[in-house]
Amino acid sequence: MASNLESRSEDGSPALPDCGDSIDPLTFEQILEMDDDEEEREFSRSIVYGFFDQAEGTFKKMELSLQKGDLPQLSQLGHFLKGSSATLGLTKVKDSCEKIQNFGSRKDESGTVEEKDDEKSLNRVKETLSEVKVEYAEVEKRLKQFYNDSSA
Repeated sequence: MASNLESRSEDGSPALPDCGDSIDPLTFEQILEMDDDEEEREFSRSIVYGFFDQAEGTFKKMELSLQKGDLPQLSQLGHFLKGSSATLGLTKVKDSCEKIQNFGSRKDESGTVEEKDDEKSLNRVKETLSEVKVEYAEVEKRLKQFYNDSSA
């Protein structure tokens, strides 16, 4: 299943689509280097599609935690997804998940200033969750195109 991208990297393998600052190409290339077959890309595909499942499940858990007003759980979920997205180089998703982690810990987006108003923290999580879903949808679409997935 060859990738349908026209651009090629310096070594002739299919290159990542231009994702601006959504995907760190150096980090993602490290994942691609572990593939045995540059056409099939079974290893990296399994990691990426596993992340898709993980992210969608985590977003659902975040929605439930948001409804319950469970800031500590939101912080844990943000931390969890931050790590997974960082592994793949999904920069914007990682940054937004870090904000969710910080808001869930009753802090500002940088994680340095305490926030005593739980409602304010919950509203910030809600806004950031909406943003990260858009960021996620964009990288999901780009990565599915990279893997020549017709559902992209």
